[in-house]
Order: sequence, then C-alpha cells, then structure tokens
Amino acid sequence: MIAVLIAENDPMARALIELFVSESGSYQVAASVCCHHLTPELLQEHPAQLALINTDGLETIAWLKREYPNVKLIAMTGMPDHSCMTGARESGADSFWYQQPDAKALISLMDRTMAGESVYPQQMVVRLGQALSTDFTDRELQVLREVVSGRTDAEIADKLGISLRTVKGHIQNLREKSGYRNRTELAVHARSSGLIVQ
Repeated sequence: MIAVLIAENDPMARALIELFVSESGSYQVAASVCCHHLTPELLQEHPAQLALINTDGLETIAWLKREYPNVKLIAMTGMPDHSCMTGARESGADSFWYQQPDAKALISLMDRTMAGESVYPQQMVVRLGQALSTDFTDRELQVLREVVSGRTDAEIADKLGISLRTVKGHIQNLREKSGYRNRTELAVHARSSGLIVQ
C-alpha cells in the first residue's frame, strides 16, 4: 500500500478525497490535514510516498519538493483559476488535478504520477463576459488577480514592478475584452466565474 498525505483546507473536499484514497485498494491515507497544518513533524510521524496538496499551499509544495524530493506531489484545486496550474508547475508539483467527484480519475492520476509521469490537464477555459480566459495574456491575468484582491492601480504597479500607466492599460484591455464597464464589475465577475480565486 502506498501512503498518501492529503492537505486540503475544505473539510468536505478533504473527506471525499480520503474516501477515494481509502477505497482504492492500493493507497492508504497516512495523514489528512489543512494545508497550514502540514509541518516537518507531521511528515516525520506520518511518512508518505505521495502528497495531494491544495494550490492554497503552493509554498508548501515548493518546500516539500526541496526537503522530500522522493515524495511525489499532486497539486489540486476545485476552482478553474487560470493561474493555479502555472503556480503548481513553478512550485515543482509532479502533477495537477482539477478536483471533481470522480474516484476513478483521481486514482488513475495517482497511478500515473507514481509511475513517474507528470500529468497536467489541458487548461480549463472559463468565460468572463464577452471573452474566454484564453483571450487574456498572462500579464493581464496577473493584473486581474490584483484587481480582484482590491489593490489600487498604484499598489498593483508596485507589486508587479510595472508602471502605473501599464497597469491602467492592462485594466483597460481587460475591460474591453470582457465588455465590463468598470473595474468593480470586472472584479466581481472574475471572482464569481472562478477565473480568479482569492
């Protein structure tokens, strides 16, 4: 049996994943916790060969990859946030899973990952007003994420290391592509569509 560590902040999602793993016949739950409860002490007490970690814990994934290079890592999210997959790759996750209530799909992904395959699905496409998520550039999506978080144009410019004029240009492009009249509409719909998850 392959020991699996589950780190998921949503208790309902965590319970479902635990069920899928425990009923698989080839995997067992070593430990199941919220992402922020994942510590070196926990890993020493509950060693695992595979970890399923919510993308809320991208820093944890990067840390695990450094400290436990033999543990296979699957990043997972229940929302189609465009940046989640990119963040998972950059953090070193071996594979990526858009959470869905499908035990067979998860176990297949786990099997493939344990066999040494790196599995990343096609990018999930989400509609935002008159546009699709694939219509936006990576930089526009970075700016949109900051708009959704409530940052001012000046704060966005400072955080992303770009000029205020460039930020305003990206927001204008986002509004024109999506068809929303103002940044508030844009932010509200970006969040409700699942394109940007905070």
